[in-house]
Amino acid sequence: MFGILQAQAPAKQTAADTIQTLSSRLLSATLLEDRRAAILGLRSFAKTYPASVASGALRGLIGSLGKDVDDVDTVKVVLETLLTLFSPDETSPEASDDIALWLADEFTQRQDNITILLDLLDTHDFYCRLYSLQLLAAVLSARPERTQECIFTAPLEGLLLLTTLTPSSAELQKLVAFENAFDRTFGLIKSEGSLTHGGIVIQDCLSLLANLLRLNVSNQSFFRETGCVPKLAELIRDAVLDQDSEEGVADWAKPQRDKNLWGVLAVVRLFLIQGGLGTQANQVAFWQSGILSHVLQLAFSHSTEIAVKAEALTTCADLIRGNAKLQEGFAQLQVNSVTQPAAPLSDSKAQTNGVGKAYVIDGLLDLVLLPSPIQVFDARLAACECIKAYFYKHAPIRLHFLHRAIDGHASGADETANVLSTLLNPQIGTRATDPYRSWLACILLLHLIQDDAEAKALAMSVTEGDASTGEEVVTCIQALTGNLVAGLQRGEDERVSVGYLMLLCAWLFEDPDAVNDFLGEGSSVQSLVQAAVQGPGDLVITQGLCAVLVGIVYEFSTKDSPVPRAVLHPILSSRLGREQYVDKITKLREHPLLRDFEVLHQGLDGGQTGNLPDVFFDKMFVDFLKDNYSRLTRTIDRDPGMEIPVIANGIQRGISRELVDSLRTQLDDRNQALQKAEQDILTLERKLGQEQAEHRRTKEMGMVELNRIKSVNEGLQRHHEMEFRTLEARHLASTEELQKDHQTALEGLQREIRRIRQDADSDAARAQERNDAELSDLKRTIQSIKSDLEKATREHMQDLQIANEEYVTKSSALEARVLRAEERASESEERTKRMVAKVKDAEVDVARAEQRLEEKEEARKSAQAELDDLLMVLGDLEEKRTKDKKRLKAAGEVVSDDEAEEEGDGDEEDEVD
Repeated sequence: MFGILQAQAPAKQTAADTIQTLSSRLLSATLLEDRRAAILGLRSFAKTYPASVASGALRGLIGSLGKDVDDVDTVKVVLETLLTLFSPDETSPEASDDIALWLADEFTQRQDNITILLDLLDTHDFYCRLYSLQLLAAVLSARPERTQECIFTAPLEGLLLLTTLTPSSAELQKLVAFENAFDRTFGLIKSEGSLTHGGIVIQDCLSLLANLLRLNVSNQSFFRETGCVPKLAELIRDAVLDQDSEEGVADWAKPQRDKNLWGVLAVVRLFLIQGGLGTQANQVAFWQSGILSHVLQLAFSHSTEIAVKAEALTTCADLIRGNAKLQEGFAQLQVNSVTQPAAPLSDSKAQTNGVGKAYVIDGLLDLVLLPSPIQVFDARLAACECIKAYFYKHAPIRLHFLHRAIDGHASGADETANVLSTLLNPQIGTRATDPYRSWLACILLLHLIQDDAEAKALAMSVTEGDASTGEEVVTCIQALTGNLVAGLQRGEDERVSVGYLMLLCAWLFEDPDAVNDFLGEGSSVQSLVQAAVQGPGDLVITQGLCAVLVGIVYEFSTKDSPVPRAVLHPILSSRLGREQYVDKITKLREHPLLRDFEVLHQGLDGGQTGNLPDVFFDKMFVDFLKDNYSRLTRTIDRDPGMEIPVIANGIQRGISRELVDSLRTQLDDRNQALQKAEQDILTLERKLGQEQAEHRRTKEMGMVELNRIKSVNEGLQRHHEMEFRTLEARHLASTEELQKDHQTALEGLQREIRRIRQDADSDAARAQERNDAELSDLKRTIQSIKSDLEKATREHMQDLQIANEEYVTKSSALEARVLRAEERASESEERTKRMVAKVKDAEVDVARAEQRLEEKEEARKSAQAELDDLLMVLGDLEEKRTKDKKRLKAAGEVVSDDEAEEEGDGDEEDEVD
């Protein structure tokens, strides 16, 4: 039975047969589910049998990407299968590097295959985009040249690919940029209709440019150096010309045109990051190419949308900020007038297309300060940024701007667009509908005076009221404070009060003179304290800023202020109280608009219709308040006797006023001592003048004495020369006399030498003979003594022998003979002793004779040495005499023949000797 079942069972299917079946099903299936099931089956075999799967199902898998592109699950399975084929199991028998080349060839032989992968990059599914990128990278790795050709043949898809690849990799950004991406992108923008007529492709091109340039100094420098800045300027210029042309821009094209303009301005701003390494060079390049002029035209064109206008003005601000030369040249540019005057004011203000021209600063001030609807707020805020950039870190421009504002306010010629007129003489009716007019004016004045003592002093010089007509004269700070208090009392929009409060807080901080000016109107403090305590609960910002301003006034007030510190402190402590003071400032610091200022959008939200934007603060003031928050919260704890806080050992401390008075007294004493010292210095200077005059007189006398000494010295020199000549004559005479004496002495010495030599020879001969005779005598004496000694010895020996024989034979006569022998022996010994003494005496005589002989020999040698020395002296004398004669002959002196003959005789005598 089992055998029958086994025979009826189907044949066992191999992996190759299964892959073939699944491949056929993938190609023939009409239902999506069937194709997906076949693909899942192929995916399970792709790792182990890559060659079999690729040969049977590759085209079906690629075709499924096009058919089933709308089904994300199927596309993901297909992409996973294809990626597995590019990286199979290394232990697989079918694994080979040729498979990747085969797969890449299949993809690159048809442009549509690469296009499909590029289109998948635009899907919303993350894994589809990821797998598509990985698959493109694998194909590119295997066949780089052919893949690049396919991508460039389909530029839109390639653009999307590059835009996807380049946002975060700086190295990839450089690689793409150096493959001529900038020129190709500008060419694509132009071919697509440029900014005015181009569609979404232009946005993609601008996105790619933004990716390549964002925070990439190398690419920015390459962009400048390859001449791309003029191309960028040409794009903006053409867009402005198209907009201002008679035909204008069609309404249907404006939305996309505005997006393109906004995008190109955003690209320009990428070059202008504040504090960037290449920002200065980029600003100069954009200025020289005319980009700033084109962007200004765009900003002040009446047909430009508000969003584009705001971006253009912000771009202008970035173009000139921090560059002194550009800031100075910026004010000379002209733009379309915001107010559209009917006729030009002068020849320098021409009209174009019926629109009057105005200088850019005037146009910006009109845009910022003239009453405007809320819809243009973003443009006004951007124009305010542009004005701030105009005098940013440029003190001369700042003072010039402030001078013009003061002069215009005093003359009343430009009240509507004057910062001071707007703040000091506000139009009450417009504050309700346009609170940002006063707010923007406060921001401009705040930036004009911040950290500039000269600008603050200039602004404090502004007054309101004419004393000659009986009007009360009010200072600028007092007038601003009065407008603030009046607005608080009338319940005006909070933005107006916030603007005034920001300006006054920044102005009075660390400026005791400004604080004293503020306290000149003492009721202002009471009004601010009342506003901080009794205001509505929803006015957290206003109450907090009022508390900050009161704290600043107390912090920098002095004992000599119009309202002394001792008076201010009870007002703060009793009416406001420490707890409320700290609570108001803390709530202000924790308010979302201040706390999250850096991350909040400062402008009009797109969804707002007629409502005011939530813009209350300026960035500079936010930084100021955050930096000094802790100091301001501790202000109320400061003792009234302490003034002007300082930092000592890292701890904030004050200065005692008593100490200040004591120091002032010491300073007065020091000043008096200084004056006395100056008088002493004058006295010393007079004495010094007298001593210098005395010195000059002494110097003149010294010169007279020096001249006298010189004359004496010259006389002495002449006398010396005369004496020298006299001495020279005497020297010649003495020389001749010495020569004669020398000759005489030489002759005497020669005779003495000959005599000494003869005497020495004769003495030596006699001494030699005498020594020889004595020596022979001594030798004979010694010989005689030796013979006598030998004879005595022989006799003694004979006697001893005889005695011995007689002793042996005659013992009886032994004693007698012994005695006789002893006597003889004694005599012999005495005789021997005498002979020995004679020998010793003879030896002494011989030694003495030898000593005398040596002494005579030494005497002879000494005489011979003395004789040789005399001969050497004689030779030297003769040589010197010969030289003297030659010198005398050379000097022209006459030498007698006798002297020559004597010289000849002397030579002959020497030869004889």
